[in-house]
Amino acid sequence: MHHLLSIILLIAASGIAQAGTTVYQKPSDFIRSACGGQVPTSKYLTLTSSHQSKIRQLMGHEYRPARVRYWTHNGKMVVILDEIGKTRPITTGFVVNKGKIEHVKMLIYRESIGAEVRRTSFTNQFKGAVLGTSGKLSRRVNNIAGATLSTRAMMEMGRVALYLDQIRP
Repeated sequence: MHHLLSIILLIAASGIAQAGTTVYQKPSDFIRSACGGQVPTSKYLTLTSSHQSKIRQLMGHEYRPARVRYWTHNGKMVVILDEIGKTRPITTGFVVNKGKIEHVKMLIYRESIGAEVRRTSFTNQFKGAVLGTSGKLSRRVNNIAGATLSTRAMMEMGRVALYLDQIRP
């Protein structure tokens, strides 16, 4: 009986952990909306050790993927990045046009708190931002109380999206 109770509690706990995942927009729908209604052929950017080193500076930690998938439409780059907020990945879409962030949309949020970073009042702060020579965003992004780690993750992804636009062919 005790063993059965343990199994039931384990199943319930895993359900609670999954309950934190919210899909605000499917990645394919984001790509389609950013690319004039179609999903163009994927392109891949292979990250050299030099690229990885620069990304490590921009993020403050290692970046695991060796290749990043992106799409282009009318000269714009569309990229979907993941970064850990507190403990779980935040999936965010970026549209970069001529070295400036044009659009940011949180697509999937998996944390239990901090989802306020999905609001357009927050993501609009990124519009027009460029990557400064110091590796910082050119625009100030105000923190959201209770969402400090999610805010930091969004800023890191913004810097990486701008850098990827600089190094893509």
